[in-house]
Amino acid sequence: MCGIAGFMAPGTAAPDARPVLDAMLSRIAHRGPDDSGTWIHDGLALGHLRLAIVDTSPSGHQPMLSASGRHVLAYNGEIYNHAALRRELLARGASFRGHSDTEVLLALIEELGLAAALERCVGMFAIALWDRHERRLSLARDRFGEKPLYYSWQRGSFLFGSELKALAAHPSFERRLDHDALAQLLRYGYVAAPRSIYQDVHKVEPGTILALDATDDARRHDVQHFWQPEAVFARGLAQPFRGSFEEATDALEERLREAVKGQMQADVPLGAMLSGGIDSSVVVALMQAQSSQPVRTYCIGFDTPATDEAPHARAVARHLGTTHAELYVSSAHARAVIPRLPAMYDEPLGDSSQIPTFLLAGLVRRDVTVALSGDGGDEVFGGYPKYLLGRRFAAQPARRALGALLGALPWRTAEALGTRLGGRFAARLRVERLQLRHALLAARGPRDIAEVLARVSPDELRLVPGARRLDSVFSHAPAGLDGLDPVRLAMLLDQCSYLPGDILAKVDRATMAMSLESRAPLLDHRVAEFAASLPTDHLVGGGLSKRILRAVLYRHVPRELVERPKQGFSAPLADWLRGDLHGWAADLIHDSKGSAALDRAACIALLERHRSGKADHAGVLWNVLSFLEWAQAWL
Repeated sequence: MCGIAGFMAPGTAAPDARPVLDAMLSRIAHRGPDDSGTWIHDGLALGHLRLAIVDTSPSGHQPMLSASGRHVLAYNGEIYNHAALRRELLARGASFRGHSDTEVLLALIEELGLAAALERCVGMFAIALWDRHERRLSLARDRFGEKPLYYSWQRGSFLFGSELKALAAHPSFERRLDHDALAQLLRYGYVAAPRSIYQDVHKVEPGTILALDATDDARRHDVQHFWQPEAVFARGLAQPFRGSFEEATDALEERLREAVKGQMQADVPLGAMLSGGIDSSVVVALMQAQSSQPVRTYCIGFDTPATDEAPHARAVARHLGTTHAELYVSSAHARAVIPRLPAMYDEPLGDSSQIPTFLLAGLVRRDVTVALSGDGGDEVFGGYPKYLLGRRFAAQPARRALGALLGALPWRTAEALGTRLGGRFAARLRVERLQLRHALLAARGPRDIAEVLARVSPDELRLVPGARRLDSVFSHAPAGLDGLDPVRLAMLLDQCSYLPGDILAKVDRATMAMSLESRAPLLDHRVAEFAASLPTDHLVGGGLSKRILRAVLYRHVPRELVERPKQGFSAPLADWLRGDLHGWAADLIHDSKGSAALDRAACIALLERHRSGKADHAGVLWNVLSFLEWAQAWL
């Protein structure tokens, strides 16, 4: 894994550009501690930092010049099928100096062009490619957005890099908060591509190539898609899998084995993150089945039993025969990590599992440089409980009428009655629960239901004075796929937004902060394309989520070791904010540099209502606190 950074500006020359480029690279040195390189010519400054994984010799040095001298490439990622591509290229007369996947990718680009080359690649990547003949810069990002890439025009210079902090090191960069992006952060917990937390700074969207001509000073660029989840879902509808469930399970296991085997390739030590849930257990089981040595596995545990998955991971590891390590996390661990989050997450992210993810990355990095994970399993195979909830509400024949009736109830009065009655009534009649049910019942269709279930805050605009009414992160998704059933539509929308915006961003920053490469076999695009062709009942059926993925796992791990209600990889944040973290939270709301962008009184009211136990506002509070902690460092 690596980091890239650079800029393009008229008249850029080596003596002037080098210190600026060096400053940009120094901000992301954690992404590539093994080597660094620069290429400064023709108005372009391009830099690369290397974490050597495949071909750790100098022949993998970047930026790399193609054999013809036409293309210069700086690349962050892994091409897992590079060996097969190399054999094809050799058969057609290509020659290679080393055995890095970078050199293979460059040769493939020379032969096919960038878009066609990326279509042939199985992997994760963020790419900056300079065509010296056409004086054209292309930025590309992998299909699901595993690897990040930002860009911006700033006072006549085009800046780009793996992380925002690299762009911020350029002297032309202006740090202007986008209040609409802040509102989006509070609503969903992340800032979705192409937006970023700063005005006029954008993310390259997954599965796209952004290209601009160095001779064009009009700030125009072209965007080309080489892969789109909506096209995959449409093809799955048109060409569904016709076999039995057992045949589908066989076919899925074969594809998963191939994906896992491809991602086990490395010239450095390798292991896996194991929570004991379905996704990571499948990955580890297939790793161990194809390894002659015990796989190294790692897990984080919590002192709070409701969120502690460590005993389950330990049981799976014992059954599979892995070499297992674990670390238990307390609120004191969390408090120690929080001040480090802005350095890792130079864009605020409201996902509290970033804390255990970072601590897990530190545990893993003690022994290995590459770790496989189960990321993507929920979005690709239908694992979130909200999918079942959305299906249930979508099927309500009198949904709109029930919504109108619920909306007419005096919610505070109902909550007070529930408090007096106690027990289950107190929980069911809370205002926030009634608001959620009302929104689900009043929704106009599956897309609106997916939007309601994606929100962390139903009233984020109240917290961000001056922000405009936001479009949904789902508004850009094509209307032509509204014919999908509610589960498949929600999965598609999450693949386009939540997966790259939250899950993959969280994992990339936390692991890269420890110079650890994380790989996600369940996001092999061939696996995802096969899953999209399956009947929904194969994914969510018989009262089970991820039904077919469970069927694969049960061939390797006894059902009783993994069958339990979904916990997710999350910290016991609600308890922490009522206890050890409450004082820190209150102080931050009052005194952060970013507090002026928020309604302080409304934020404090949320915190105190949460502390009282009358509501669980941990999600939106963490979004607020993540922004305020970030603002201390970056505004």
